Amino acid sequence: MTKPPDREVLLEFQRVGSYMKATAMDAATLTEVSVIGPANHSQEMLRRTVLAKLDYVLAKNTGAKNTGKPPVR
Repeated sequence: MTKPPDREVLLEFQRVGSYMKATAMDAATLTEVSVIGPANHSQEMLRRTVLAKLDYVLAKNTGAKNTGKPPVR
C-alpha cells in the first residue's frame, strides 16, 4: 500500500497522556483528519488508520461511491 507520487500527505504524531494522536493532511485539498489510539501501539498502526480515514474523507468529499473495498493507493 503506497500512495501515488503526486499526492503529498503531511503526518503528525502527538502524545497526549496515555494516548497518541495521529493527524494527516492532504496538501492539495487541505483536508485534515485525526485519529486517537493507545500510546503503547505502534505509530505504523496509527499511520495506516489515519491514511485510510483520509482516503475515506477525500472520497466522500468528491462524491465517490463507497464500494466497501479499501481504497487503492
